[in-house]
Amino acid sequence: MDDIPRDQLTGPLRRVSVKKSVGAIHISGKLTLLQRKLSNVLLLNAYDTMTKVASHQIDARTLCLMVGYNSNDMDSLKASLRGLAETVAEWDMLDESGRQEWGVSSLISYAKLKGGICEYAYSPALAEKLHDPKVFALINLNIQRRFTSGHALALYENCYRFVRTGSTGWWPLDLFRRLMGVDGSAYYETFKHLNSKVIKPAVAEVNRTSNILLSAETRKRGRAVTDIRFLIRENPQLAILDLDDGEGVRHGAVYARLRDLGVSDRLARQWIAEHGEEHLAGKIDYVAGQRNVRSPVRYLTAALREDFGAGEGEAPQAPRSPRAARLARLQELVAARSPTQRDADRRLFLGRIEEPARRQDFERFGWMSALNAEAIVAFWDELQPGAFEDVA
Repeated sequence: MDDIPRDQLTGPLRRVSVKKSVGAIHISGKLTLLQRKLSNVLLLNAYDTMTKVASHQIDARTLCLMVGYNSNDMDSLKASLRGLAETVAEWDMLDESGRQEWGVSSLISYAKLKGGICEYAYSPALAEKLHDPKVFALINLNIQRRFTSGHALALYENCYRFVRTGSTGWWPLDLFRRLMGVDGSAYYETFKHLNSKVIKPAVAEVNRTSNILLSAETRKRGRAVTDIRFLIRENPQLAILDLDDGEGVRHGAVYARLRDLGVSDRLARQWIAEHGEEHLAGKIDYVAGQRNVRSPVRYLTAALREDFGAGEGEAPQAPRSPRAARLARLQELVAARSPTQRDADRRLFLGRIEEPARRQDFERFGWMSALNAEAIVAFWDELQPGAFEDVA
C-alpha cells in the first residue's frame, strides 16, 4: 500500500531529477473516486516488479474489497478497469540528463479478468515514470480510503508531492480544472462555481481527513481569477495516518543483510515488522551457517516458517499451548496473503465488529486481539476452510 513506501497514481505525479527539476504526469479524463482508488491499489500491487515483468495479477475479490465494491460486483470492476484503459496519461519533464521529454500513454495498457484473477499491465514508458520511490511514496491506502470525494482525493494527490516545498506553485485555472476532472464543463468555467463546488469542499476534506493542511491563494488579471496555488503544511493531528514509509527500517543493519541476500524491499520490511530485527538476525545467521544453500531467500523463508534453528544450544521447550498453536497458524495465514489482501482482510473483519471495546482492541492489536480471538479464528476458517483443523 506502502509509503508503502506510500501512496499516488492518478493526478499529476512528480519525478525529481538530479537537477531538481519538477515534471508532472497529467491524467486526462474524469476518474471517479473509486476509479482513483482502484488505480492506486493496482499501482501498489505492481510496484515491486513494475519494470521487471510485463503484466501483474491480483485477486479480483480482494481488489473489489479494497476499492469499496461488493466482492461479487464484477460488472462495476469491469467498468472501472475499462475507464482506466481509456484514460490518457501525458508527461512533459526533464530527464536525468536535463533533456526535455514528452510522452503519452493509456493509464493501463490492458486488463482482463479470468478465473477470479485480475491481470493488467502498464506501458513500459509509463511504468518507468511511475517506478520512482518519491512518486510511490504518495500512495497510502490508509489515507486514501478516508476520502469520500473524488475532487478531494485528486487535490490531495496533486498537492502532497509538494509537501516539502510548501507550495504547489501557480497553476493556470485551465490546468487546475483538468487536474480536478472538471475541464469541458461550462458551469465550472465560472470561478465562483469552481470555488464553491470544488475548491472549498476539497480543501476542507483534505484538511479534515489527511496528513496535510492546505490553503488556497489566487492570482488575478484585472477582476478575473487566472491562477491558483495551494500552500501546504503537515497536519500534526493526523500525522499518524502517514504510516512508516520504511525509511527508518531501511537504515538498519538487518534490512541491509536481507537486501544483500536478495530479499525484495517490501518483503524485507514485512518480515522486520512481523518477526522483529533480533529474531530475523538470528535466522540470517542460521542460514549463513548452512552449507550448499542454493537459494538463500527461499531457505530463509523456510527457516522463518518452520522456525529452523530454534532452541539450538538451549533446553528443550515445552509443547506449545493450543492458543499458541492457533496464533502461530494465524500468523502463517496472514503472512501468506499479499499486502493488498491483508489490508482487505482487516477491513472486512473490522466491519463485522460492533462492540466499541472489541473494535478498539482489534485496531490496536490486529489479529493478535485477545478480545476477538474466537471471532478471528471463525473469520479465517470461513476465509480458508479447514485452516485450523490440525491445530489442537
